[in-house]
Amino acid sequence: MSHFLLECCVDSPESALAAAQNGADRLELCADLLVGGITPSSGLFELVKRQVKIPVNVLLRPRFGDFCYTGLEFEVLLADAARFAAAGAGGLVLGVLTPEGELDLPRMRRLIAAARGLPVTLHRAFDVCRDPFAALRAAKALGVSSILTSGQAAAAPQGTDLLAQLVRQAGPVNILVGGGVNSGNLAALAAATGAKHFHMSGKRQLESPMHYRKEGVPMGLPLASEFSLWRTDGREVAAARAALDRLSAAGEALS
Repeated sequence: MSHFLLECCVDSPESALAAAQNGADRLELCADLLVGGITPSSGLFELVKRQVKIPVNVLLRPRFGDFCYTGLEFEVLLADAARFAAAGAGGLVLGVLTPEGELDLPRMRRLIAAARGLPVTLHRAFDVCRDPFAALRAAKALGVSSILTSGQAAAAPQGTDLLAQLVRQAGPVNILVGGGVNSGNLAALAAATGAKHFHMSGKRQLESPMHYRKEGVPMGLPLASEFSLWRTDGREVAAARAALDRLSAAGEALS
């Protein structure tokens, strides 16, 4: 297996299968990727876990928006952390910030305790924190295994300078590069940052099978057509896997 890790973020059984069958090493399971992902249902987790043989990490995010949570929202996070840990998740993906934009260390400690020893990834709450280096030091002290980050940019290709600094300073923490990652930019991202762990969704837009379409009755925020589906493209995952394997082979040839 390549020493480059490829994690795919998925929000449906179809996407999970496409990723697992085409070279993903690990899944991050969520719901509603269109809004950046929220906590998936138990039913979705259980079905995906039965379908794939690779680790399934679970995103814990109770709602769309920022990462400063009310007391009740935090109680939901704690309950979900315990529930998915008991259900056999491969790891948990989480993050809580204070109103001042720093990692909320007491709440992070409680969530990590609820994870019952599972690997914990600090998600892209990291990308909207005030001081990434202070957050990195805090993450090390907390014992998180990975930090998912675009380098505090809209997409990872624009955050390469910070990503490279984080990789150099991360020590035992894996910098998981995500945000705009695809098969076409993986080699450049690896070269610019020195990262070995990458996160992508590989999603493409599909048409809903609905024939009858009642227009003008939106079900929520007008973010996209109600009759569009977003699914992981297995061909894109396979191309990303191939790109990372070429990097791995080139590194072995030089060693």
